[in-house]
Amino acid sequence: MARSTVQTPGRRQRSESKQTAILDAAERLFVADGYELTSVDAIAAAAGVSKRTVYDHFGDKRTLFQGVLARVSETLSATVRAAIDQEIVPGRDLREALTAFAMRVVTEAFPSSHYVTFRRLSSQGPPTPNLPEAMRDHPERMLENRFTELAADGEIHAADIRRATQHFTALTILLTLEALREDAAGADAEIPAIVVDGVDAFLRAYR
Repeated sequence: MARSTVQTPGRRQRSESKQTAILDAAERLFVADGYELTSVDAIAAAAGVSKRTVYDHFGDKRTLFQGVLARVSETLSATVRAAIDQEIVPGRDLREALTAFAMRVVTEAFPSSHYVTFRRLSSQGPPTPNLPEAMRDHPERMLENRFTELAADGEIHAADIRRATQHFTALTILLTLEALREDAAGADAEIPAIVVDGVDAFLRAYR
């Protein structure tokens, strides 16, 4: 009699645990040694599974790397989503809302280990696989959707919402990131001023 291929809850849980262990091990090794120098054998050994199990779950090293990158990206996207939903809310003063949103991103997302990991993984260069464009741009697209709602409500005026979103991001979040890269220790005192000035510049152009 053929063995059933239906997964029981226990078998499914064990499979998910192995997948998580593989992702955790791969993340540590990709960050420490880089994509090229990390082997599937090393990942399997660190995860405590067989090489065949790694291939069964992810197919190849490239797909596994993208899985690690996607997991970290999803965590960062959740931080941005929470900041949008909790700060840029109907009825709130727009200047206050945008300032609070940008501050949430730069104080919660940037200092997090997830962001540091994402930067290290995504900045390794060829032949490191990239995330699909849709997933890579997800946080900005979420903000773009909220700006579309603000435009519909007459809160901002923009012929090109995507460009307006890019301008907002450049004036606040990207300028803050640049300051942190140049002087991480001294940037903390400068961050609020960068964000406030950026929000004011954005509103002068789009309100």
